[in-house]
Amino acid sequence: MLKQVMGSSMAISLLTLSISGAALAADTTTTTTTTKAPETAPTQSKNLIVLIGDGMGPAEVTAARYYSKKFLNKDRLELDGGYYVGKATTYSQAGPYTSESGAVTDSAAAGTAFSTGNKTYNNAISVSNGDVAKPYGSVIEAAMKQGKATGLVTTDSIVGATPAVWASHVRQRSNQNAIASQYLNSGVNVFFGGGKVNFVTKDDKGKRTDKNIIPDFEAKGYKTAYDKAGLDAIPATAGNALGLFALNEIPYVLDRDDKTPNLPQLTQKALDILSQNKNGFVLMVEQGRIDHAGHANDLPANVQETLELDATFKTLIDFAKKDGNTSVVVTADHETGGLSLGINNVYELNVDLFNKEKRSYEYLDAILKTAQTADDVRKIVADNIGFTDLSDEEIALILKGDGSSYGRGGGYNAVVSKRLAVGWTGHGHTGVDVGVWAYGPIASLVKGDIDNTDIAKSGAKVIGADLTAATKELQDKYLYPLFKVTRDNKTLFTAKSLAEALDIKVTWDEASKSVLLTKDSQKLSVLVETGAITENGAASALVGQVDNGKLYLPLEAFNKLTGKTFTWDSANERILKN
Repeated sequence: MLKQVMGSSMAISLLTLSISGAALAADTTTTTTTTKAPETAPTQSKNLIVLIGDGMGPAEVTAARYYSKKFLNKDRLELDGGYYVGKATTYSQAGPYTSESGAVTDSAAAGTAFSTGNKTYNNAISVSNGDVAKPYGSVIEAAMKQGKATGLVTTDSIVGATPAVWASHVRQRSNQNAIASQYLNSGVNVFFGGGKVNFVTKDDKGKRTDKNIIPDFEAKGYKTAYDKAGLDAIPATAGNALGLFALNEIPYVLDRDDKTPNLPQLTQKALDILSQNKNGFVLMVEQGRIDHAGHANDLPANVQETLELDATFKTLIDFAKKDGNTSVVVTADHETGGLSLGINNVYELNVDLFNKEKRSYEYLDAILKTAQTADDVRKIVADNIGFTDLSDEEIALILKGDGSSYGRGGGYNAVVSKRLAVGWTGHGHTGVDVGVWAYGPIASLVKGDIDNTDIAKSGAKVIGADLTAATKELQDKYLYPLFKVTRDNKTLFTAKSLAEALDIKVTWDEASKSVLLTKDSQKLSVLVETGAITENGAASALVGQVDNGKLYLPLEAFNKLTGKTFTWDSANERILKN
């Protein structure tokens, strides 16, 4: 029996062999065609900025607007100043790991769409669908070919899906150490976010190793920072900067201290650095924790994160208007939580309570876990949000938890949401369309009803970047196959899917119960009952294995057939073609 690995140790099926049947079963792999770049057009903007509100659906924007009117004495958000141009669809594709249809996307597939212009499956970081995936070039990777500066800024981990899709390629978004490693050689100038833990790598058992790649960034000229003082100390002329402001995600707005920079501050520093490049720049900025608050159903925290995105938008628009040669586009990857403003057939929304929460559920959860009595719960809730009249039912819900992984924090959020008169359909993503806002020449290209892939296509077009060329360069170097690792730690690949990706012919010989692989004058025959291999009629030291009717071969078999020296990059789970 083989240990099965699919990017993150998931079971796979690559080649169906009818061992007792008469033929090799057909491969039903879904193929994704690389989207060609838009028609060549004159460059309209030197700079491009993409602002993503992760999890920010229409209701999240509306809730922030209500807060702004009530507590900030502003009739509208910064986003409302004439920048709204339309909406985008967000669906992804059915993938190789689950039975999901793709109607509801995750951040990896959505991010791949708006960074590369291509649809893919949930969990994929800028690679195609199918058993042997191919990398897609992003707008940032294409812009670097023009000599532009590039940057990624987020309140999430910097190796989270939304930033990762712009400068790395992996089959599974969970392979975050690989993403961090790929950043080192990506050429991106500015990385600001959380995720420091992933820059001190771990072994395959999850234990910390002595390998720390932060010095590798510093050796390449990256100025590093870990708090606001460090950020402030980075000069605009730094050229390259790596800011890691939390082990994982940057704390919620409600939970930060003054040592932690906010998103507008991170964004402004990125603009200061990138705008030094005379060829222009591409910058992606993500408010990543709207999504996290939505997953947890914490409306007050969600509102504060959305308002921070709005403040960041003002920072970007102020720059763009002063610069006069910058396009800005704002959208979301998806909505999170299924937020509804109003519940239980009551036409009311308790906006008066939107500003009462002092700390998010994330901060409060550890405190709630210490509660042993109803009085403990009453005191914790009163101190945090001012509710002094909790019912026995509400206290019981908090102590028991909401039945999700959020536990008592989830129970607390359920109580708060009901009192605010807001509802949630669950703790996951939803498939609703998301808004699109834009400024500059890109606005006319993303107007109306668009798909999220149009963000990438239009972004590339407005700066004159070639997505097709960036994609070809990557696909000439790498393949990202599904694979298995045996108990003796050997990596094997399925015969049919990888062979076909390498233009190797695969046939089934019923008489000998063998699979024949041929490429030009080279022939390998594999006896499926034993795994024995012959090379051009002679016995080989190579051995194939069959698991659940699927034939797996070592990479050396494909090297012999092609006459090339492909190598397996296990850390990044990819084949190096040259």
